[in-house]
Amino acid sequence: MNFELNENQQMIADMIRDFGEKEIRPKLMQWDEDQELPIDVLKKLGELGLMGVLVPTEYGGSGFGYFEYVTALTEIGSICGSIGLSVAAHNSLCTGHIMQLGNEEQKKKYLPKLASAEFLGAWALTEPNTGSDAMRMKCTAEENGDYFILNGTKCWITHGKSSDVVVAIVRTGELLDSHGMTAFIIDRDNPGMKAGKKENKLGMRASETAEVIFEDCKVHKSMVLGNVGDGFIQAMKILDGGRISIAALSLGIAKGALNAAIKYSKEREQFGQPIANFQGIAFKLADMATEYEAAELLTFQAADLKNRGQKVTKQSAYAKYFASEVAVRNSTEAIQIFGGYGYTKDFPVEKFYRDSKLCTVGEGTSEIQKLVISREILK
Repeated sequence: MNFELNENQQMIADMIRDFGEKEIRPKLMQWDEDQELPIDVLKKLGELGLMGVLVPTEYGGSGFGYFEYVTALTEIGSICGSIGLSVAAHNSLCTGHIMQLGNEEQKKKYLPKLASAEFLGAWALTEPNTGSDAMRMKCTAEENGDYFILNGTKCWITHGKSSDVVVAIVRTGELLDSHGMTAFIIDRDNPGMKAGKKENKLGMRASETAEVIFEDCKVHKSMVLGNVGDGFIQAMKILDGGRISIAALSLGIAKGALNAAIKYSKEREQFGQPIANFQGIAFKLADMATEYEAAELLTFQAADLKNRGQKVTKQSAYAKYFASEVAVRNSTEAIQIFGGYGYTKDFPVEKFYRDSKLCTVGEGTSEIQKLVISREILK
């Protein structure tokens, strides 16, 4: 990065590199093979303040801004995309929703436990038949005295099985009504909520993805986030910030792939010299580095707007779209530079390759980002 990290960012970067070498890198392929969510590692990251990066100190968080948050996710993602994804989903979605839109009582109850990772968070919007088309969701909540009764299934939920608390957006009004959805906080011990199928994934395999099923799930009205009917509007706001998270995670994967490729190209010899000396390889590295820096600038531009409380819809879509595609391109080129070795699990780039693709899909596909961007520029 050509611009200087601030003191907090440098501290976070150094801390994560040290932690990652000791606690993540030795076991990351085992977790990947076994599809194991290493909850103990997330707990340790909580002790370091990385599960509540944006949470104010009064609620037990680190009280940092989006520059520090982007740096944290980039550094974690450069080691393991799965851990980065879990940290991103916990921070920006579940914790972020309660932090931004919860009342004082909800914040005091949940934020300290989420920020310390005593509680692991999940955020549930997507359903089997409604991905990008969230206004057609079938999961419903019906009012019943002092409670709402939830029924339906959410899918593709990060920490859908292992989370301690879930923020779920469900329908309380008519189909296609943007004010017909409401957000609820639901504790794991609620007997009406259970985990369903855990997905067997191409990449991000150590970050758990599972169904969340509601069967006559009784939730008290005090667990409504904001006002009844505001859930969809809230979700769109949360996703604006969430896209910065995925952009930062994408940066990490792109950085990890680039660094691995540079190191290997200096060590691997063919025809009596390092392959980095060959223009065919050197130009690939030049393209990878240039695209990484461009993605980084777009991501920090969005982070800066977010820090200043300005609208980030277009900029976060720019960052998420471009950075995620760069992650895929960089990891693809890294495998090409490694040759046959890059296709094996003995070297790190095949995992970057598998992990990168999720970044172009989750929290709004690349096509949805283009839709958001085009609508913004055509206003």
